[in-house]
Amino acid sequence: MTLYKHLFFDLDRTLWDFEKNAHETFNDIYNKYQLTDRGVTTFNDFMEVYHGINSTLWDYYRKGQIEKEVLNVQRFALTLDSFGIDDIPLSHHIAHDYIELSPTKKHLFPGTVPVLEYLSGKYTLHLITNGFEEVQYKKLINSNLRHFFTHVITSEEAGYKKPDPNIFLYALNVAGTVAAEALMIGDDQEVDIDGAREAGMDQVLVDYNDKYVDSSATFRITSLPALLQIL
Repeated sequence: MTLYKHLFFDLDRTLWDFEKNAHETFNDIYNKYQLTDRGVTTFNDFMEVYHGINSTLWDYYRKGQIEKEVLNVQRFALTLDSFGIDDIPLSHHIAHDYIELSPTKKHLFPGTVPVLEYLSGKYTLHLITNGFEEVQYKKLINSNLRHFFTHVITSEEAGYKKPDPNIFLYALNVAGTVAAEALMIGDDQEVDIDGAREAGMDQVLVDYNDKYVDSSATFRITSLPALLQIL
């Protein structure tokens, strides 16, 4: 087996339980602004509409078609508009609250801390993320994960977003290593796995929901502790 020296992790949906944390955050926001009274049918309807819009806008953001400031507000403006609520100031308030509140949530996937504790004694760990830089650092600090990672490489710092192979090449350069000594670990086939492969890195797909059973990743696992069977 290849002797890896550097492990590069994704954060959201790989280590940090994005769905659970986001659900809590939006529940707080929904209640704060009494969105039912403003015309939103139910919390679940709000979340369903938001997820569809947010996914589309994030795809535009990854492709460099919109700026993060536009993404951050527009995803809420469009969601509210779907319920007949034309209130741009409210969209800005919700966007602000989401950015402030979401990184305070601390739900991690099972085994995250023990796995990182074990691996940090054998490898040099790093993080590669497309998330907003100011938000991702807060998540790491509030979840007590920051100390595990020698380098945290954000797309804003690198000037490239996953799956662009250049962000992985940038990360390798920052870490002072080469692709043959590195392993990328993430949950998204296109963003994490395909991008890392293009940069010459081996990859581990963390497929919690068996979404990519035919994945071409170097390794595929369905839980984080299973990573220890590879490393």
